[in-house]
Amino acid sequence: MNDSSTPDRTTALSRTTAPARTTPGTPRHATRRRALRTLALAGVLSGMTLSALPPTAVAAPRTPETYTLTIRHLDRQGTATDAYRTHVTGISGPGASEEVTPHDASGTVTVRLPKGRYLLDSTVVGREEGSGTDWIVQPRLDLDRDTAVTVDARTTAPVDVRPQDPDARFLSRLGVVEVTHGGTTRSANVMAGPGLRVAHLGPDAEPGSVKEWFDTYWAGGTTDYALGYTFTSSRALTGLVRHPSPSSLAAVEVRRAAPDGDTGTAFVSVQPSAGPTVGIVQPLRPLGTATVLVTPERGLWDVEYEGPAAPGETPNRYARNGIAVRAGATTTHTFDNTVFGPALATAPGARPAGVRDGAALSLDVPLLADGEGHAPSAPRFHAAITTLHRDGVLIGTRRGEPGRGTFTTTPGAASYRLTATATRGDGTAPRGRVTAAWTFTSAATTRPTALPLSTVRFAPALGLDGAAPAGTRARVPVTVQGAAAGSGVRSLTVSVSTDNGTTWTRVPVPDGHATFRNPTAGRSVSLRAELTDTKGNTLTQTLTNAYRTR
Repeated sequence: MNDSSTPDRTTALSRTTAPARTTPGTPRHATRRRALRTLALAGVLSGMTLSALPPTAVAAPRTPETYTLTIRHLDRQGTATDAYRTHVTGISGPGASEEVTPHDASGTVTVRLPKGRYLLDSTVVGREEGSGTDWIVQPRLDLDRDTAVTVDARTTAPVDVRPQDPDARFLSRLGVVEVTHGGTTRSANVMAGPGLRVAHLGPDAEPGSVKEWFDTYWAGGTTDYALGYTFTSSRALTGLVRHPSPSSLAAVEVRRAAPDGDTGTAFVSVQPSAGPTVGIVQPLRPLGTATVLVTPERGLWDVEYEGPAAPGETPNRYARNGIAVRAGATTTHTFDNTVFGPALATAPGARPAGVRDGAALSLDVPLLADGEGHAPSAPRFHAAITTLHRDGVLIGTRRGEPGRGTFTTTPGAASYRLTATATRGDGTAPRGRVTAAWTFTSAATTRPTALPLSTVRFAPALGLDGAAPAGTRARVPVTVQGAAAGSGVRSLTVSVSTDNGTTWTRVPVPDGHATFRNPTAGRSVSLRAELTDTKGNTLTQTLTNAYRTR
């Protein structure tokens, strides 16, 4: 965060995933382990049959073969300790659904379990404050006889992951291990401070069956750090040392726009896309910028942005997920800036914005996506209306949710006009209007079928205040999304208005850029696109008061 006067940075569990299980001193979260165990048990139950039994016979329950597991716990001085928390989780075999957390004050605990493959992990905490935590993981515990295991904190080595920034301050760390055997995956995790030490215990598991990662977060003076590393092998880690240089890291830069003069504090979080994870959260004041240096080795990264909200109101959130990063490069993401308008998901397999299913016709378009196309969770709007006409006759009207509506029509083929309008604002003060009107031919379908909808995105060069310099020559990138994207455009025209949409002037669009001159200071620019695709479907999209000049 560039403004050192802002509140302290924090870390928070990712909203999309949660650790499978936490260790002492950590909140307990929904477990992927529990979900997998439930699914596995449901699969076993669904596959049971009594067809081989006589009609009057009752199958006697079969008692599983069990063995005694003895676990001894030693601290860093090699003495027995009761300051431990041990989990034993079944992976495969008759004990696949078992999960126990045995404890005895003597430091030695005994439990009897069914035969099978288990994952054992244990945290041992020093008796003195600040003495650190030891996490010992045995990814392969084959219980096929009475077995004794010693969890020995003296076998661990430090997890020392830090940036080469002497002013950086440690925030948090999460370690996760996933073990797969017999088609089933179980996991464990630890959240601990800077004094964490780790070790592998027991024999090797199968090659590639153990996946482990550590995410460590640090706060710097002007830059924060999200350092994550992933490992796949037959063993859990014994120690981890990484001191990445600045040139080996990638910069994720997040900018907060305030085109309507918004005040208050927004928040941005950055976290890895894959797996249970912890994210770093930074406050952002208006026109602020947050920079987080991340490790490319961790894969793709997610950014979430939450805007300020008045008391009692739902905050608006944006997300930009699956960001590819590269060492030495910077990716910049701006949230909540103009030009607000409709945006369609472009990722492969994304849900279509409009669907025909039998006689039902549905629209779900983020009508007020921000200037980079981020879809809002709670768009700020003054009014919204969606209408559907069939062969010129009104079928229905829906109000209250921008770009959304479901209608029931008749089966035969017909020409449709679908129109969605939203007036931007806080409920009392309108600030601009967005309208998209599509025409297309449609008939009843036997399965959900995407409607041939397109949108046009405008990306003028604007400051974080949502304004462009007055009197300058504008060269605005124009991008087509949806059915007409790529080579699907038959014709596209762009018009500009500087009198709030009263009059319009068509402007050239050479090389995909609309070119015109911005008006004098204090005026607004409205944009209109009229598109016809190669199959005759049309779009008329109008963005009134799209941006202003200063």
